[in-house]
Amino acid sequence: MVTFLGPHRATLYAGLRIVAGLLFSLHGIQKLFGAFGRPAPVDLVSQMGLAGVIETAAGLGIALGLYASPLALLASGQMAVAYFQVHLPQGPWPIMNGGELAALYCWLFLYIAATGSGKWSLR
Repeated sequence: MVTFLGPHRATLYAGLRIVAGLLFSLHGIQKLFGAFGRPAPVDLVSQMGLAGVIETAAGLGIALGLYASPLALLASGQMAVAYFQVHLPQGPWPIMNGGELAALYCWLFLYIAATGSGKWSLR
């Protein structure tokens, strides 16, 4: 498989970075504007409001490849906090506590922080 997909590694990474960033930003837009099934926006001066700002800004920056490493590190940290603060008290395993997405985003953004913007980036 490496011989088949290996030559496309940079392009596949760019696709991963772009898709993950855009999907993450949708979570922030949902919080900030009450979009995508959320009945109302959250209070901007709250922990959820801060989360919405980070998700929107970091997600778009990661997708564009603009300061992707520091923004991805910030997003990874936010997802770690979300997991330990919200999901872990509901049970020890992500499959039981609904924390799969937070855990996956945390590790994905940590990887992006270590790897950088890569191909198809503004920086």
